[in-house]
Amino acid sequence: MAQNNATVNLRLGVSQAAKLFGVSDRTIRRALALNQIRYIIVRNRYQLNFESLLSWSQQSKGLSKKRDQQGIGQWVDKWKINNQKFSPRPPA
Repeated sequence: MAQNNATVNLRLGVSQAAKLFGVSDRTIRRALALNQIRYIIVRNRYQLNFESLLSWSQQSKGLSKKRDQQGIGQWVDKWKINNQKFSPRPPA
């Protein structure tokens, strides 16, 4: 039996990426023009590689700050599990 080691590439549209990372569509399009984000074009629309978006969002302090305050980072504290029953065990 052959193993399938293929990874699934998660792709987002320009407006989805802008909302997720807390920046404007123009900021995403500017990064595309500068080849800072990997993408493919499907039916005349950009499909952006999520891994590339993550590494791009960590390039500068300004982008990181927007991502953390206005984008996906604003919910990180809410994801922390406080209930001991469901949280991972502390190291022994």
